Amino acid sequence: MHPNRLLKTPLVTMAALLGLAACSRPQEAPPAAPPPSVTVLKLQAAPVVLSDELPGRVAAFRTADIRPQVGGIVLRRLFEQGADVKAGQKLFQLNAAPFQAETDAAAAALQSAQATANRAGVQAERLKPLMEADAISRQAYDDAVAQREQAVASVAQARAALARRRLDLAFASIDAPIAGRIGAELVTEGALVGATDTAPMARVEQIDKVYVDVRQPAARLAALHAAGASGVDKLPVTILGADGKAYAQAGRIVFSGTSIDAGTGDAIIRVLVDNPQRALLPGMFVRARIARAQQAHGLLVPQQAVLRAGDGQAQAWVLDQANKASLRPVTVGDVIDHQYVVSGGLKAGETVVVEGQERLQAGSVAAPKTWRPAAVQASAAAAPTH
Repeated sequence: MHPNRLLKTPLVTMAALLGLAACSRPQEAPPAAPPPSVTVLKLQAAPVVLSDELPGRVAAFRTADIRPQVGGIVLRRLFEQGADVKAGQKLFQLNAAPFQAETDAAAAALQSAQATANRAGVQAERLKPLMEADAISRQAYDDAVAQREQAVASVAQARAALARRRLDLAFASIDAPIAGRIGAELVTEGALVGATDTAPMARVEQIDKVYVDVRQPAARLAALHAAGASGVDKLPVTILGADGKAYAQAGRIVFSGTSIDAGTGDAIIRVLVDNPQRALLPGMFVRARIARAQQAHGLLVPQQAVLRAGDGQAQAWVLDQANKASLRPVTVGDVIDHQYVVSGGLKAGETVVVEGQERLQAGSVAAPKTWRPAAVQASAAAAPTH
């Protein structure tokens, strides 16, 4: 046998023995996986106001069409278009010359009637003693008295005619009947206007406070009146703009459900809103959030904490005191600020998983962290660090 072959045999045998020894050693178990991390929220009872968001349209508190009460030529426009005007402020001036002439004529007619009445009165006084002395007939005296009374009536008629002419002269200056914001002029200088015109000369709208006319299904009126048992005008109303942001001024209900629209089945709710900044303009579409119920001890859970089963059943993961997870059916209702109102399946003091549910299994232990809303996280991230 070759010497090298004799040398290799013991080496092979030793390697085989070492391999068998290695295979006979017990294998080490892999390290246990850490519990899944989830964010949780501990439910707390708090007052909850349930409300409806309904479409509405803004209307001016008061609207006045500016129309002439006499006919004439427009000489001047005395306002800035789009400006605020006061009640009684002059807006248009018509040509007053014809009305002045008629006023002067009526004044002269009044003077003539007064002179005639004075003469008739003196004549009646002069004939009275003659009638008593039988110097004239009773008929002559009665005629003189009748002429005096007719003259007095003519004075009253002339005085009324003069008052009317003075009124027409005053109407030549067209004033604002209410305070508010005036729009564009609808007639120009030189235009002929009359009392029978159908189109207004301008329009004034009071918008320092406005109405919001909201449509609500008639079926909800009973709930609205039940919520406002002490008066629907006490219910809070929040007006929301097109961007979803609430206006600073809250509204109050003026009236609701005086009639039902036969075509849509809706009732009109009129809401009065203070509008000092003129942010709400007539004709705007807005939304009104009107309270319809209130829970003294309501529960709110974030929307992302609620899952849906295949049949649509709402579910939520709940952790017990040992942080063991269990999936529980729940009953939810309205949504308030991205949170469901819980009406069954959960109670105050329980811990609900908000994020990380996909890592959980029934009976598994989780590593909970307190959940914070996105708005709180953003404000914390934006806070300066020192």
